[in-house]
This record gives sequence, structure tokens and C-alpha cells, in this order.
Amino acid sequence: MSGDGERRGPRAEPAASGIEGRGSGTERHGSGAPWEPVVGYSRVVRAGPHVWISGCTAEGLTPYDQARGALDVVLAALEKVGATAADVVRTRIYVTDISRWEEVGRAHGEVFGDVRPATSMVEVAALIEPRMTVEIEAEAFVAGS
Repeated sequence: MSGDGERRGPRAEPAASGIEGRGSGTERHGSGAPWEPVVGYSRVVRAGPHVWISGCTAEGLTPYDQARGALDVVLAALEKVGATAADVVRTRIYVTDISRWEEVGRAHGEVFGDVRPATSMVEVAALIEPRMTVEIEAEAFVAGS
């Protein structure tokens, strides 16, 4: 600790687009969100056949609109690392009003209805941006890679 009360130590590189993980073959891409460098995360990480996508949100007037927008962000992140919706094996959906679950579920079904990944939908008190009511995470496995 320095005298001003701040903790000092090695700083991680920001998760800019296309950063590789220390010779491990891990690929990381950021989205440009202002809180990525503050919190220290990437939008999407791929290590071999495994892909993890951080929680995605989008603006919209209804939970359905926000879910469809968030799913578009998920699909774009998958594309950055050579994956598709068909590779998704797990999603997690966070909503601030579970009574609107059908709208969110319909949007999810429009994207993943034929894929049918394991999923959970959980009500939370709030998301990082107060206007957001839906956040979606995804995990994928890219077979043959």
C-alpha cells in the first residue's frame, strides 16, 4: 500500500480486442464497455474448444427487446471466436422482473429453440445499468477444434 491508501501492484493489460493469454492459446476480446477495464473482464474468452461469454445487455423498451438485443451481442461475440449459436451448450439469463419471463423466454427460444442449451433464468435485484432489465451469459463448446 502506498501512503495515500491506494493498493499498488502489477496491473493487468486491458482486454482489448484479440488479446492472447500468455502463450496458452487463450483468446480474449473486449466489447469496449466502459466498465471492462475497471472490473477487469472480457466480453468473450476462448480456450481451445471452450467459449465463455460474459453477461450481455442491450437497450430496448421491453424485456423482449432487451433480450433480443442481448442475444445479438452474444451471437456477435461467438462469431469473433469462430463459434455459432449451434455451439452454445449453456446460457444464464438474469432478469429484474421474473413476471416478464415469457417475453424473455420467447426471445431466447427464437435464437436457441433448435439448439436447446441448458439454461437458467434468475431474478436479480438490479443490473449494473439501471435501465437494463435483462442480462444473458453463454458458454459454448466448438467440437473438432
